[in-house]
Amino acid sequence: MILSGRGVTAVLGPTNTGKTHYAIERMVAHDSGVIGLPLRLLAREVYTRLVEKVGHHNVALITGEEKITPHQARYSVCTVEAMPRETTASFVAIDEVQLAGDLERGHIFTDRLLHLRGRGETLLLGAATMRSILEHLLPGITVVERPRMSQLLYAGSKKITRLPNRSAIVAFSADEVYAIAELIRRQRGGAAVVLGALSPRTRNAQVELYQEGDVDYLVATDAIGMGLNLDVDHVAFAQDRKFDGYQYRNLNPAELAQVAGRAGRHLRDGSFGVTGRVDPFEDELVHRIESHEFDPVRVLQWRSKALDFSSLKALKMSLEAAPAVSGLVRALPAVDQQALEHLTRYSEVTDVATTAERVEKLWEACALPDYRRITPAQHADLISTIYADLVRDGRVNEDFMAEQVRRADHTDGEIDTLSARIAQIRTWTYVSNRPGWLADPTHWQEKTREIEDRLSDALHERLTKRFVDRRTSVLMKRLRENAMLEAEISVNGDVFVEGHHVGQLTGFRFTLAAGEGADAKAVQGAAQKALALEYEARAARLHAAGNSDLALSSDGLVRWLGDPVARLSASDHVMRPRVILLADEQLQAHAREHVLARIERFVNHHISTVLKPLDDISRAEDLEGLAKGLAFQLVENLGVLFRRDVAEEVKSLDQESRASIRKYGVRFGAYHIFLPALLKPAPAELITLLWALKNDGLDKAGYGELIPMLAAGRTSVVADPSFERTFYKLAGFRYLGKRAVRIDILERLADLIRPLLQWAPGTTPRPDGAYDGRRFMATTSMLSILGATPDDMEEILKGLGYRADVVTAEEAASFLAVQDGATAEAVPAAETAPEQGEADADAATAASEEAPADAPAADAAGEGAAAPAESEEPAEPKPVLLWRPGTRQDNQRGGGRHQGDQRRGGQRHGERHGQTDGREGGRKGGGPARAKAQDGKPSGQRKERQDRHDRGAKFEARPPRREKPLDPDSPFAKLAALKEQLKK
Repeated sequence: MILSGRGVTAVLGPTNTGKTHYAIERMVAHDSGVIGLPLRLLAREVYTRLVEKVGHHNVALITGEEKITPHQARYSVCTVEAMPRETTASFVAIDEVQLAGDLERGHIFTDRLLHLRGRGETLLLGAATMRSILEHLLPGITVVERPRMSQLLYAGSKKITRLPNRSAIVAFSADEVYAIAELIRRQRGGAAVVLGALSPRTRNAQVELYQEGDVDYLVATDAIGMGLNLDVDHVAFAQDRKFDGYQYRNLNPAELAQVAGRAGRHLRDGSFGVTGRVDPFEDELVHRIESHEFDPVRVLQWRSKALDFSSLKALKMSLEAAPAVSGLVRALPAVDQQALEHLTRYSEVTDVATTAERVEKLWEACALPDYRRITPAQHADLISTIYADLVRDGRVNEDFMAEQVRRADHTDGEIDTLSARIAQIRTWTYVSNRPGWLADPTHWQEKTREIEDRLSDALHERLTKRFVDRRTSVLMKRLRENAMLEAEISVNGDVFVEGHHVGQLTGFRFTLAAGEGADAKAVQGAAQKALALEYEARAARLHAAGNSDLALSSDGLVRWLGDPVARLSASDHVMRPRVILLADEQLQAHAREHVLARIERFVNHHISTVLKPLDDISRAEDLEGLAKGLAFQLVENLGVLFRRDVAEEVKSLDQESRASIRKYGVRFGAYHIFLPALLKPAPAELITLLWALKNDGLDKAGYGELIPMLAAGRTSVVADPSFERTFYKLAGFRYLGKRAVRIDILERLADLIRPLLQWAPGTTPRPDGAYDGRRFMATTSMLSILGATPDDMEEILKGLGYRADVVTAEEAASFLAVQDGATAEAVPAAETAPEQGEADADAATAASEEAPADAPAADAAGEGAAAPAESEEPAEPKPVLLWRPGTRQDNQRGGGRHQGDQRRGGQRHGERHGQTDGREGGRKGGGPARAKAQDGKPSGQRKERQDRHDRGAKFEARPPRREKPLDPDSPFAKLAALKEQLKK
């Protein structure tokens, strides 16, 4: 092939450079011309512009399925596929020549730009990326690069509902286009829809809807990237992947720029960005789009036009010929070639395609476009039927065609149905425009065009009905046409009249800005006109909004997209608060009822979801008797009961009743009856809100302050006495003196205490913290899980109902030595010692694992107390607190045996060591363990017990009765004697 660029001019540059406008001006300067365009939609637009310049009798429109051919028309507007292979016209122009690199249609563009020439002038219009390949293929070509007439700037990512007016949202599938248009209708009043598959009539009606200002948004495919002139200020990509006929792939920078360039027109700047689920563009990509710097096109798709029709095999081989010029690459099989491949497998086709004329006729039939987007095999079946008629009768069977046209001639149905019918009628419109295929082509051209127009009008009506809120669009248009004042409401709720800010619309409440002057009343009236429709439009959008658009805040306000629209108030049932709408009087009747009903549905759903365990038990129908009563109290108390408050009911529950209530997630703890699933930040926050609504507690001290501590995983916190104590319980904490402890942690504490009170002295090794089987000492494990100090521990245990007896550290050590000695005699030392060591190690490990990261270090009092250092002045050992469950008598005595002066000193001033003041709970200092350690004689023990009995003293802890005296040479007796010497 010998190619030349003499007489050819390439006008290259980005979008909005006026290339198409320049081509039209050059064409009308010649006496005849042909211009090829990539889309039917664009061909229709250029045809209209030429008709305005030279009259309709001078312009022909030729596409695959539409022909307007006035007698002796001087100018022809065509799709590239419909351009003639040869022409005598003085001027030829081909637009968007960069599509020569397209995998599906590129070979057609390549053929036209290489071979089709005008007698006087030939223009190739396209992107600057074509320069190098055109100069390589067409030596001598003249290249003119045109700069963009306005700037194109990146605006980042925005939600679809936050896009500015006069925006085009771009997607690459009909389903996505329709979904976005539906969203915009709900949120912003409506959108026009433009797809390449629409008929020109439907597309023009939709574009007019946008251009006339009835809607401010256009949702389209990349069809708008091919030269359509629209008043678009911003282009937002809702998708950046598309199916190119062979695979799904990301758009390259040049393709993105082609679409983004639709923003801005003439000298007006435009912007582009992303929306929806598309990630923000990288800086490098943004720079390339803004500066129009793209990789050059290196190869063009090519397919031989020197076809051999001598046989089907020869035709297929000629289609597979390779290009002889560098820079061209053989194109992948297109729709027509795929159809031919299928048809050569049909015996009824191969049997008749035996001459060059019939093979050529078959190839002509294969050019039928697949408008319906069906499978290649189904498309081949249709071509086979048409080809059989052409071979047998020389014409397509008109009865068959009439039946196919009749099936499409119905305007009922929805968008998808009408779109399918339009695709079907376009097939027969194409057939009617093929020369020699029909006996009466004019009749069928008029018939199919009439049906397509009716279907197009019906489709436009359905699109408008579905994607445009007519009432909103009409009122907006009337406001724009107001000769006196024009009002508008911004995305953020700002209300403007003639560009002047007059107030703020938040949710359904309008706040008028302070204004003065004689025109204030007129401005307010105009604002109210604008608000009347806005209220109804917002009501419709809220009624259709999903739960994700609504939120319940901790102040009791229901917010829609961030704006308050209602508040909650107390009702008879704590879990069913009343909803009070926050709306002006302009929201009336039907709309108000819809909004209120939607918010009530959201609130009920939110409560039943977040507080599902509580909601389930409140609705339980399988609970009976005491179980049902206990469940009712649990709901009334929002998921937490103090066990002491329902002790009688719990005791009366049989095992079957307990099981029936446990299956709802209720836990029967030592101190509480509660629902563990509610001890989380979200349920706790909602429970606190519901209680506060019922008890006017939103303004009480401490409201909402404890939820962050629960969220941070704190097991206990320093109690603030100024806070309302109920807030601790609602947040899952129990207020216990100086600290508040999480309820589930207290139940873990109960699990540590229980074995200490159940231990039987002399049977098994003494657990850490056990004393005599009836009392216990605080341990490091207890302090760790509580995150508390020993002083805090006293407050916590007292708050839980325990009472303390006070003994000195020496008494405790002596007594424990006796206990451990008895255990050692009962259990062989060789077995006991390792087991006890392992138990202590396990306990220490568990305590370290359970202790929270922020728990303060704490030392257990009692047997963990170390002896004073020998090098220092010995300090008075701290007394040891022995804890026991409180009794009713303790409560009646008002504070029990553990008095403050006993805890801090253990003895009154002037008391002798070992004497009491006569109150219950007082005890001698030495105790029986000391007596036995001194002389080891049982008679001394009995005598001392008798003396104490005579004085009326009561002792809370007595060592178990011994049948034989302790060996004075045993290690335990020696340890006691050593401690006695240190004391002296």
